[in-house]
Amino acid sequence: MTAIAVGAVHAPRASVATMPLTRITGVELRKMFDTRSGFWLIASIGISAVLATIGVILFAPDDQMTYSTFATAIRFPVVIILPLIAILAVTSEWSQRTGLTTFTLVPHRNRIIGAKAIASVIIAIAAMALTFAVGALGNLLGAALTSAPLVWDVTMIQCLYYVLGMVLSLLIGFMLGVLIRNSTGAIVTYFIYTFLIPTVFGLLATSQHWFHTLQPWIDIQFAQAGLFVFDTSLTGEQWANIAVTGVVWLVIPLAIGVALSTRAEVK
Repeated sequence: MTAIAVGAVHAPRASVATMPLTRITGVELRKMFDTRSGFWLIASIGISAVLATIGVILFAPDDQMTYSTFATAIRFPVVIILPLIAILAVTSEWSQRTGLTTFTLVPHRNRIIGAKAIASVIIAIAAMALTFAVGALGNLLGAALTSAPLVWDVTMIQCLYYVLGMVLSLLIGFMLGVLIRNSTGAIVTYFIYTFLIPTVFGLLATSQHWFHTLQPWIDIQFAQAGLFVFDTSLTGEQWANIAVTGVVWLVIPLAIGVALSTRAEVK
């Protein structure tokens, strides 16, 4: 009886420490630079910023040689590249068949998705700091070469608006990556989101008066455009437009994508 009683006693199960989110985020950041495509896609942010700055110096009139001109020129390539980085950061787990390893080491997929989101936002903020620095150097160089007055016409609040707009654009790409989980499909859908749907909404707003007043509450690109205009400040209604369109086009699809990703079979 004593032997049976002793054998029936089980040793307490050792508790396994949960991997901290900071470590997972650090791993996801490294993974974004590991591949050649990922490295050069991120490097293209700095390259495109330099090329846009050179273009402004060469072709912009002297009276438009201002810091806002450089920031606006740099924005166009960067606002396209950042969402692509976020898309590939998510879809790489599914398209490159690394998901089995990732989700085995960290079984809670929500934590992986959250770490990828944080890593993508960190990249976006770092990219914005780099582009602001490149634009500032371009402004100094342009004024020196053209003898135009040195104009710093962007306030700190406007810079924060600019960063917010870029982060929201990146999160659109991140949402599509989570929702579709396929690189090609997510990238194609992103360009539909960014170019086709706003064009249709714009044509509808010009031809239908009833939609003209409704567009700011439906068109996410139209609602967020004010974040990139340096000579104006946003009103309460414009912030409400950003919030409503963000919930409809970003938050709800992202929630659906996260729910689907936690249940999707990893092959």
